[in-house]
Amino acid sequence: MRIRPVAIMALWFALALRLVGEGNEVLGELQLDGATRVERTSGVWIDGQYLGFLDELKGSKKILLLPGTHKLSVRQNGYVDFARDVVLHAGEKQVVRVTMAKDARYVMPAVTSEIKMSVNPGRAAVFLDGQFVGHADEFGGIGKSLIVAPGHRKISLSLPGYQTFSTEVDLAPNQKFVLKTDLVKSGKPQMEEPE
Repeated sequence: MRIRPVAIMALWFALALRLVGEGNEVLGELQLDGATRVERTSGVWIDGQYLGFLDELKGSKKILLLPGTHKLSVRQNGYVDFARDVVLHAGEKQVVRVTMAKDARYVMPAVTSEIKMSVNPGRAAVFLDGQFVGHADEFGGIGKSLIVAPGHRKISLSLPGYQTFSTEVDLAPNQKFVLKTDLVKSGKPQMEEPE
């Protein structure tokens, strides 16, 4: 009995699809859902590592994790951190609804300065004096900037796969400061929060 090449190809293709499908069953998927712009632009950390802002973590950037317990933290300037322990099982897709609550301790300064950013890539996390305040695209373009209290400020930009950029600036009251930079790619995929 002679097996036709088309039948062999079909059998091989079916086997390959099954193996690929089984390979995906090792990891669990975490999907984050946010109802408002505040949630969708909040930064996401898993087990202490920054991944990006909530709205971009889907499609090719979806969150795939090994089975087990993971620490989820979602942060936004002026809001209380959303923190959860998430338990994922192999092949499971879990949806977490993120809701951010205003931080009652946050007070806008009476006198301010403005920092406008032009950063490439714009999805980089922005830290002001060691605190996450958003991603660079939120503070660039028409009508968008970071409003801060005047004085000495430390600014860090971080993104997995890029070297962390850090600078310090002394801002006078009502000063408008423009920060322009292109982050440099690195061979190190992990990112830690600046101190």
